[in-house]
Amino acid sequence: MIPTGVSGLVEVELGENDRLEWALKQFRRKMIRSGLFKDMRRKRFYEKPSDAKKAKAKAAERRRHRARKNARRGGQF
Repeated sequence: MIPTGVSGLVEVELGENDRLEWALKQFRRKMIRSGLFKDMRRKRFYEKPSDAKKAKAKAAERRRHRARKNARRGGQF
C-alpha cells in the first residue's frame, strides 16, 4: 500500500546478476533527481510556519542578490 501524500515512487529493478552497490547507487541518483531526497531532508524536522516564511524570504533575497551581481558582470559566471 502506498501512503497518501507520496508524490512519486522511486523504483530500481534488479536482474539476476546485478550488484547491490550498483542498485543503491541507482536508487540514490533517482531519489536526488526526483527531488524526494531534498524534500525528505527538509521535512525531517518540524518547521514553524513563521520560520518557513523567513527562510523563503531569505532565499528570495539571495536569488535577487545573485541576479543583480550577475547582471553587473554582463551575464557571465
